[in-house]
Amino acid sequence: MGHAAPNPVFTATDYLAWEATQPERHEFLDGEVFAMAGAEDRHVTVAMNLAFALRQHLSGSPCRTFMSDMRLHIAAANAYFYPDVMVTCSALDLASSMVKTEPKLIAEVLSPSTAAYDRGLKFSHYRSLASLEEYMVIDLDARSTDCYRKGADGLWVLHPFARGEAVTLASVALEISAQQLFADVVDPTSDRADPTLP
Repeated sequence: MGHAAPNPVFTATDYLAWEATQPERHEFLDGEVFAMAGAEDRHVTVAMNLAFALRQHLSGSPCRTFMSDMRLHIAAANAYFYPDVMVTCSALDLASSMVKTEPKLIAEVLSPSTAAYDRGLKFSHYRSLASLEEYMVIDLDARSTDCYRKGADGLWVLHPFARGEAVTLASVALEISAQQLFADVVDPTSDRADPTLP
């Protein structure tokens, strides 16, 4: 999450009108507006790798994959977010070109400034979405992934995937290898990507 804009306490209607005039994206949470911080290249690369894998896998299905320029509305939280990647198979979402409301999968790539928020408060808001089946959190430094899945009893269960392990996304029946998810990612301590590293 970014920093609060100078004049918070917007209504949702105010936010949508104001956001349409802004050169940068902002998230909205119950009256407060937060500027989205720029992402490093590793973050963008992993998000693209995931989105491309999902898009290819879901081609020909009713499901659509979106990246961070697509707005997600969570009515229960009076919030608008920009997830790194989300998948929706909803006819309602298909008919809405500017905002989605019924994702079945959301993925966030962690950064040092957002990790606690993405795992905590933001996830609590995402869980209020009845449509959401799975929440994927990707740790760039550890090259690990945590997937939280909602069971039939409504409880969320953590399924961790360590460095080098393929990640199984049950919500969309996709297994993505570590090599595919982290392809072309250069660690900060390295001068170039090592294709042998997952």
